[in-house]
Amino acid sequence: MLANYTPKYNATVVSKLLKSGAVLVGKTNLDEFAMGSGTAESYYGPSINPWKSGLPFGVKDTEMKVASQRVEHKLVNDWHLSGGSSGGSAIAVATGSAFAALGSDTGGSTRHPAAHVGVCGFKPTYGLLSRNGLIPLTHSMDTPGVMAKYVADVRLVFDHLRGQCNYDSTSIDAKQVTSVEKLEMNSLRIGVPAEYNLIGMSDEIKKLWSNACDQFQSAGAKVVKVSLPHTKFSLSAYAVLKACDIASNFSCYDGIEYGYRAADVTHSSDLLYSKSRTEAFNETVKGFIMAGNYFLLKDNIDHYYKYATKIRRLICNDFSNVFKQVDVLLTPVTISDAPKLSQWSCKENKEHLAREDFCTQPANMAGLPSISVPCKLSDNGLPLGLQIIGPQLNDRFVLSVAEELENIMKFPTIEYYG
Repeated sequence: MLANYTPKYNATVVSKLLKSGAVLVGKTNLDEFAMGSGTAESYYGPSINPWKSGLPFGVKDTEMKVASQRVEHKLVNDWHLSGGSSGGSAIAVATGSAFAALGSDTGGSTRHPAAHVGVCGFKPTYGLLSRNGLIPLTHSMDTPGVMAKYVADVRLVFDHLRGQCNYDSTSIDAKQVTSVEKLEMNSLRIGVPAEYNLIGMSDEIKKLWSNACDQFQSAGAKVVKVSLPHTKFSLSAYAVLKACDIASNFSCYDGIEYGYRAADVTHSSDLLYSKSRTEAFNETVKGFIMAGNYFLLKDNIDHYYKYATKIRRLICNDFSNVFKQVDVLLTPVTISDAPKLSQWSCKENKEHLAREDFCTQPANMAGLPSISVPCKLSDNGLPLGLQIIGPQLNDRFVLSVAEELENIMKFPTIEYYG
């Protein structure tokens, strides 16, 4: 749809990076309009997980020395996914092509691929990073995200990007961000929500989650079991709200104002709209648009859209209540390591894997800061990560806890040796 479109201005986050002296080396691949969790059906082709890419990547140990065993696998048609929607950004960081990368995060699109390729993916508090220049998916959940190999690098980029923007009415003054002194482990209270122990989650993820809790307790932190009772409704509410916003936001892609225009249609504006959108959107995008328009029909809006907004408020209240008991939450990011294309393409498993947003999208629904931190390799030699979620505007505290998790788990990075 936007193959021949050239933006007339930079996004605010891009302008801030350039003003700070950063060098932007290019744009990265993603699912079309950020609708997806695999970067497998992008307009430009798939983004293949570098840990199983067939390229000569070597694993570094905790002392940053090259390990004797290299991650080399013959690439076949059935490759491992990188996650999505910002899979290209995650790969750019994981392979050392970039120091850091931007992504968009509406329901986990920064944290999900970060977990699958072994980097840090941070979604700040809603409004701390300006949405100006970000092509909208779901206005009330969209958040620019930051990816880097280490939490300290994420913090560096975040500090240059946060702050109010005159072109985004939802942006927040950076001065409101809670400052953090030295993290005191003895006073840290970590919540473990029971509802995130999802049916179908791999035993490796569950074991990693439990091990991280034990490690935090050994370091002096208090780990508390908590409940977020409306989490079980969050994925359904998220799907409705997302589809409704997409139907509204994407009405501008009509073949008239900008973007793709179907050829040889001169006698009917309705036909021009229909043909342009049919030819230029992929099946995923068209499916969301159709679903959103259905939910917004006069006879349906109360039953779907308005009901979903009420569920969202209950989810926000759950988080507010739980953060009176604990400082942060520790949860999984995904339900397994990166799946193969054959697993993803299978209808039953595709529906199953769609639930990978289960652990990430509640933070978007409530506008909370959250970060995915790589923790260990699975038995298949693929990264596994965990997520830290904190209260609104406690972004620096979340990063501090994430840095502690990073130090505890000592995840091995990869480097290209071709």
